[in-house]
Amino acid sequence: MTGDGRKSRQFPAACYSTPVDASTSASVKPVDQRAEWLSAARKVMETEAQAILAASARLDQNLIAAVDLILGHSGKLIVTGLGKSGHVARKIVATLQSTGTPAVYLHPTEAAHGDLGVCQPGDSVLMVSKSGATAELIDLVPSLREFRPAFLGILGNLLSPLAREMDVVLDATVQREADPESFTPTASSAVALAIGHALAIALMQARGFTAEHFSRFHAGGHLGRSLRLRVGDAMHSGDEVAWVAPEDSLKHVVIAMSERPLGAACVVSPAGTLAGLITDGDVRRALHAHDDIRVLRASDVMTARPSTLTSDALLHEALAFMEDRPSQISVVPVVDGDQRCLGLLRLHDIYQGGE
Repeated sequence: MTGDGRKSRQFPAACYSTPVDASTSASVKPVDQRAEWLSAARKVMETEAQAILAASARLDQNLIAAVDLILGHSGKLIVTGLGKSGHVARKIVATLQSTGTPAVYLHPTEAAHGDLGVCQPGDSVLMVSKSGATAELIDLVPSLREFRPAFLGILGNLLSPLAREMDVVLDATVQREADPESFTPTASSAVALAIGHALAIALMQARGFTAEHFSRFHAGGHLGRSLRLRVGDAMHSGDEVAWVAPEDSLKHVVIAMSERPLGAACVVSPAGTLAGLITDGDVRRALHAHDDIRVLRASDVMTARPSTLTSDALLHEALAFMEDRPSQISVVPVVDGDQRCLGLLRLHDIYQGGE
């Protein structure tokens, strides 16, 4: 307590491995463990990555059988799990729903208190469990059998009680967890989720599910926007763009780009066809290379035959076109089938309005 009756504020001790004794603090330096924290964090990711790679190598005909069973049942896929496996199950459901497979999460405890009403004949069941011995899941099996579903399991123990109840088991075993003592569900959760994703994408491919289908289920955010809108919906055109002719002076180009700051100027012929592109970087390079820029024309500094997009391309396609290359493109001209320049599209325009 302080002198005025208030509680004194407590501050956490510094994170050192060796307590500091006031009597010896002048001669003993505390040991900083920050480097060990970083090493442990990297070890976690490496362990989980290795576990997922090992699980990938074990995928076999059971995955195909799982896809066939789910497609062979007319109803939805009911996914269930408890604890950390329950969180994994919920994420698998979210991926399934967005990729064309109707799915719901069923809490194994709440199922016995009315939630079993979500089940119908024609449904399939996917159980997620590291031990394969989760009592609540085992107790749920007889009730679910009344609906005659296909039973699938993502299980970390192939010899478990749940494994014996499944029609198909996907092997989610791990050699160890990623923490130093190997008891925290880390690698096992990562593997179970990866297998769930693998199953969802295999189903997606089997159903012929496309980006257009995905956009219907994911209309919001950047992803939905990029799958729904086309380049023509997001590009800049008309007076928004700096239009210059090949014979225009570099001074004229700089003024035009300053008045319409999109990061580039389109160099066009009198007929409107694209002759080249001048970016901010092109201008800087010209200034660096020439002491006297008064004699320079647009044609001297432009990039002839630049990469282009068409107005009917999806923003998702435009993003891949601009980013998936050794040197990313930040701004690109948009042309029609006759190479007439319609405007400019920036990376910023694709991301603008996304989540």
